[in-house]
Amino acid sequence: MEYLFTKEQTQFRESLQNFFRKHSPTSEVRRLMETQLGFDREVWKNACGSLGLSGIAIPEEYGGSGFGPVELSIVCEEMGRSLYCSPFLGSVICAGSAINLSSANKETKEQYLSRIASGEIIAALAVTENKPMWGDENFVTAATPIDKNTFQLTGEKNFVISANAADVILVITNLEERATLFAVERDAEGLDISDLSVMDPTRKMSACSFDKTLAKCVGSIDLETLCSHVLIYLSNEMIGGAQQLLDSAIDYTKLRFQFGRSIASFQAIKHRLAELLLELELAKSACYQAAQALSDNEKIKERSSLAKSAANEAFLKAGLECIQLHGGIGFTWENDTHLWFKRAKSSEVLLGNSAINYERLLLAIPTVDSVLRRAS
Repeated sequence: MEYLFTKEQTQFRESLQNFFRKHSPTSEVRRLMETQLGFDREVWKNACGSLGLSGIAIPEEYGGSGFGPVELSIVCEEMGRSLYCSPFLGSVICAGSAINLSSANKETKEQYLSRIASGEIIAALAVTENKPMWGDENFVTAATPIDKNTFQLTGEKNFVISANAADVILVITNLEERATLFAVERDAEGLDISDLSVMDPTRKMSACSFDKTLAKCVGSIDLETLCSHVLIYLSNEMIGGAQQLLDSAIDYTKLRFQFGRSIASFQAIKHRLAELLLELELAKSACYQAAQALSDNEKIKERSSLAKSAANEAFLKAGLECIQLHGGIGFTWENDTHLWFKRAKSSEVLLGNSAINYERLLLAIPTVDSVLRRAS
């Protein structure tokens, strides 16, 4: 099956590539990853304003541009290709999707989504405590009611993306045995945000602790649905990074000469590049299909986990092959390959590795699920 983008989608991709080529060269990525914030606020405001990136995932009624999952996946893919340092994944994808998918009333969604869409605020989503997946979890973080919509939160959340720059932290924990979304303002008493030392310095993560911290109840949320949405966009980001690694390997093998000719002409090198291309194209098919499934609201859970599993394997293999094909310089700090390799390793475990997602895929198939339940 050949997946074709429309003319408008292709033009949209080209405009994104031009923007990231200008604002996210590897020299700028290296500079930003050494900063505490991790991104350039002026460039982020420009991306929100001129390209409307922060509003792509948000419905028009809440100030967004009303694009669909396919267009948003294109944005994620191009961001992954350029390693664009920004709070996009944490604020727009994770937090924005959580608010939009929650049971919050229209006024509450308008309050947060319109400001995320305009770039006025940055939000972060705090979910993880003990498990890598956002499924049914017995959260330790406790929510104690003060009045109808105000609660006190006590507990800790780990690996919160872009929390260091967030104006509001959206926390998911159990309330009356239901996953519920709470909003905590940055200056709330009892909130402590500490930076974590992670493998991928281009994506800042933090630990957030709450000590009787005042929070507003936004509404209940289906964690499985939210997880599926984020998995699809993360997977498309990963195949963008894998494509960049493949392109880099091809370019380098054409430049490097041995025995009087380019090593790209050696059959062994051709085979390795061809195998990598095949795996990447298969992963792209899974990721594009998942984005279309989200647009069609059909078999989202199965296809999101399939996309993440395929993207995990393709991205990691692309990183390993690119390092090998670059020879000795592939291991050096000066070579850019390690930037994408670290992103590949970090993204592999984010929201579950391939084994976890393959299991999630199987359990999403009714016939398989029933057989496994009977067997257990």
